[in-house]
Amino acid sequence: MTPDVAPPPANRPRTEAAVAPDVVPPPPAHRPRTETPSETTTRLRPVPAEPDPALSWSAPMSPGGVPGAGRPASVSFGEPGSRPRPFARRTRGQVVAAAVCLVLGTGLIGGAVTGAWLADGPEGPGTRHAFAVAGDLWHEVPVDQLFPPTVQGRGAGPGEADRVWTRIAVAPDSGCKGAFDALLTRVLAPVGCERLLRATYTDATQSHVTTVGLLFTEADAAGMEGLARRFERERLDRRSDLMPLPYAAKDTAAEGFGPGQRASWAISVLTDAPVVVYAVSGWADGRTVDEPQPAEDAMRPGAGTAPAQAGLGHEARGLADRFERALRQRAGTPTERPS
Repeated sequence: MTPDVAPPPANRPRTEAAVAPDVVPPPPAHRPRTETPSETTTRLRPVPAEPDPALSWSAPMSPGGVPGAGRPASVSFGEPGSRPRPFARRTRGQVVAAAVCLVLGTGLIGGAVTGAWLADGPEGPGTRHAFAVAGDLWHEVPVDQLFPPTVQGRGAGPGEADRVWTRIAVAPDSGCKGAFDALLTRVLAPVGCERLLRATYTDATQSHVTTVGLLFTEADAAGMEGLARRFERERLDRRSDLMPLPYAAKDTAAEGFGPGQRASWAISVLTDAPVVVYAVSGWADGRTVDEPQPAEDAMRPGAGTAPAQAGLGHEARGLADRFERALRQRAGTPTERPS
């Protein structure tokens, strides 16, 4: 039989405390699509010491043609202070009861924290926040920071030789209609297309050209995990019929860089960001490639194909890796999990 518990004295104040787990609002199911003015290489400006919102992909245009600027307001959260209550004289029974409550309360709180950790994974809410931040980078990061005019590739070439790539063209941001071959379009369809950003680079000798693409999807973390598993299970990143298309800009070294000139490529489906990163490389002289080779195969020691001998696999993989790493750093992803 449970003993009766005497009610608290009338003159003793009652306090009720509730411990609620942190609740992080999920990212919006769908971000509104906005059409933005096209950015070309002739309009790009140097990057200031602090990022200028007017250079972002989605900066509004004023009637005079000057991009508008607007900085997001920062919000800080303060914790209300509390004054310690003076200790009153207590009986031995009260001290024992307080100790029991302390032990039970600590166990309950510890169990709740452990349960939340197991439910969210080791990264917890930070990972979900970074995922949402990465999905917004396409309209928040200036063009010259998302696609730098020069990219350093230390140890990225054959034999760990250094590489330096120079940007020669930036495509206007767009949707995905007509941006991929039909088969690759169907493979990517489950994650949707929020925005597609592309730029083409050339090496220091201007003999190779490489297009880098950042496909910002409409998928959540589960959707990106599913696509990544399919790419890994079916080895879709090795199939030549799923090569991305290059961006051939007129009056540049990449003007003749069409579908028939694709020599090597790399595709990474990120699981900690709603982004698919890809790169496709070829020769700048417009020569046709009969047997393109995925970057992973072209980079193997002893590979004797023309793309491998020219180092075009290193060009594609080297640029794709650096853009993938930069995107993660900007999003503040806690860990770089394999994609």
